[in-house]
Amino acid sequence: MSEQERRAPTGADELRYFSNDSDLIERGHLSRNDLDQCVRVMEALRSWQESARALSEASNRYMRLNESDMRAIRMIIRAQRQQRIVTPKDIAHEVGISSASTTKLIDRLIAGGHLTRAPHPTDRRTTCIEVTTRTRQSAHDTIGRQHARRFRVATDMPPEDRETVIRFLDALVEADIPQGDLAPHSTSAEAQHKDAD
Repeated sequence: MSEQERRAPTGADELRYFSNDSDLIERGHLSRNDLDQCVRVMEALRSWQESARALSEASNRYMRLNESDMRAIRMIIRAQRQQRIVTPKDIAHEVGISSASTTKLIDRLIAGGHLTRAPHPTDRRTTCIEVTTRTRQSAHDTIGRQHARRFRVATDMPPEDRETVIRFLDALVEADIPQGDLAPHSTSAEAQHKDAD
């Protein structure tokens, strides 16, 4: 293959992340137009995922927090709207970190003026964690406005289109459940980890 043939595609020849000729796709019942449209759906989904990732990174930069901090703050804000009490255990579950790491996260966010800690009204063994008014307002005026724009996209769609989108996204959730060697308790995956050790 020549150097020109190996060059990175640019412009109109931009590299496509999805192909309609994969040997893993059952194509017998689909026309060429169907296949091309399915690829366009996957490409559009990838573009949205990249846009969402960029928005998340911009939010983190604005708030000067990392992803774990932001997940904790978003969860606490949602809970406060519903007048629910949030404990360190709730934060650990939401973020997926240990109790020790949760304590460090909470201490760091309290020191940064984002959270407050108060006695639990019924359980002396734990505490209540709340987002400060300043941080809640800042998140509302920036990240909240961006999320409102997403919501408006849904409101602009006809009801039947929304139902189609819901079915599609629900099906993707099901399709993305790890299978085979990727499954959480895959025997072969465990064997490979043991061999690597």
